[in-house]
Amino acid sequence: MRSFANLSLDRPLIMGIVNVTPDSFTDGGEFFDAASAVDHGKKLLDDGADILDIGGESTRPGASPVRSPEEADRVLPVIEGLAKTGAVISIDTRHANVMVSALDAGASILNDVSALTGEGSLAVAAKSDAAIVLMHMKGEPATMMDNPAYEDVVGEVSNYLGARVAACVAAGIDKARIAIDPGFGFGKTRDHNLELINNLDQLQEHGCPILVGLSRKFGKHKSPKDRLPESLAVAVKSVLNGAEIVRVHDVAETRDALAALRVEGA
Repeated sequence: MRSFANLSLDRPLIMGIVNVTPDSFTDGGEFFDAASAVDHGKKLLDDGADILDIGGESTRPGASPVRSPEEADRVLPVIEGLAKTGAVISIDTRHANVMVSALDAGASILNDVSALTGEGSLAVAAKSDAAIVLMHMKGEPATMMDNPAYEDVVGEVSNYLGARVAACVAAGIDKARIAIDPGFGFGKTRDHNLELINNLDQLQEHGCPILVGLSRKFGKHKSPKDRLPESLAVAVKSVLNGAEIVRVHDVAETRDALAALRVEGA
């Protein structure tokens, strides 16, 4: 049976988002203090999250980098607080020293928007037994939406992710530990995102579970928190096209939408 982070993939997994940041694009500052973030994480678990993804650096378009000591100060108390619940915890970071501290605090998944290309990150992952999410990003958060262009967005994203999977395997990481993320919105326009959603099945050639992070990224004419219908639509479409893990803000609603796909006769 296929699995990721010791969780069965006999149904799509839901990764709930816990942003411990002042500037994330939809909920910046809302759960910035550790107590609020822990309470929010517990609510997401009650709502049906299989994984909690905790991040202390916003990687929204235009975001400035955060020094890793500050990032660690934000996330470590939250990881420690939620680890006590027995939750499966993912650390959303691109910094090797934050990865080490997060794993020590109770995280078991490394979710890296830079696909372990940062200094020391690949070595940290190889020395651990953590599950890994490799994401495609074109450029850096501060500039990635400055006119991103591709000749073949699906092929280029797939080739990049395939190369990163190969680099991990060459470093001694079991391929069974790896999931891949096409990086919706990370150096990609709306049309690029749609092209990737419609062709997610092409990423299955790499033999890794596909994670998608589409929550609140469609419906730009609305405020982010009013984009639930669009978020559910693209989550369902992505699962139908091959995604096995969905990273979302609205866990309960996503759980219900995905459960509808499994109803006999639906």
